[in-house]
Amino acid sequence: MRPEGFSAVMAHRVTTPDSLDYFPTPPWAARAGGELIRRLDPQARTCWEPACGEGHMVHGLNDDFDTVSASDIHAYGAGAAFDFLDPEAPMTRSVWDWIVTNPPFVKGEAFVRAAWPRARRGVAMLMRMQFREGKARASGLFADHPLAVKATFAERVAMVKGRWDPGASSATAYAWFLWLKPEALATSPARAAIEAARAFDPTAGLDLLISPGTRARLERPADFQRFGLTAETPMFDPPPPETDPETEI
Repeated sequence: MRPEGFSAVMAHRVTTPDSLDYFPTPPWAARAGGELIRRLDPQARTCWEPACGEGHMVHGLNDDFDTVSASDIHAYGAGAAFDFLDPEAPMTRSVWDWIVTNPPFVKGEAFVRAAWPRARRGVAMLMRMQFREGKARASGLFADHPLAVKATFAERVAMVKGRWDPGASSATAYAWFLWLKPEALATSPARAAIEAARAFDPTAGLDLLISPGTRARLERPADFQRFGLTAETPMFDPPPPETDPETEI
């Protein structure tokens, strides 16, 4: 059953406002996150993607969740249109097991803090590795909400502003950052390992690697068909460019 106020993912594309930090997630990278969540929390069944764009992450997460709800601040056509960070926004009740998204980098901390009370079992954010850096986040966000897992991609996850380009390359490193609620941690197969890691650093959890070959294993022809692309793209990690194509914050 789809929660009230959410719409199904549509196939049409719309113009993205220049002011939005919109970098579509390759569906294979979303599947890697979905797999990891289900390994950590086998009871996970539903999730909300609150920065869904045109639905690239939703498409990948559908493999591992019974229900994936979608929304975004802009009406891309892939879900309901409202600002997830607006305290007056709809859909604030905790009816989803997980909240999973690739948020704008500069709003990453705000997304985590807004997601935590709305998720029943956990929060997962696909972010640049730099998100773990910084004195303010170390003494603020990560002290308030200790990580359960940081899973870094061994292969580069190339993201281009405003579109999904399967042939793009990048020098930027990405990771899935995951926080488990006490209820989920209590039943997680990784509970002992997470608690052991926190014994050394109370703000951290497990440090994992999403292994080479994950893209080849999880990327599918249906992904390209779904978003009007061709499958003529390399199934290996291309060499990074001299400079990062993204604007560093």
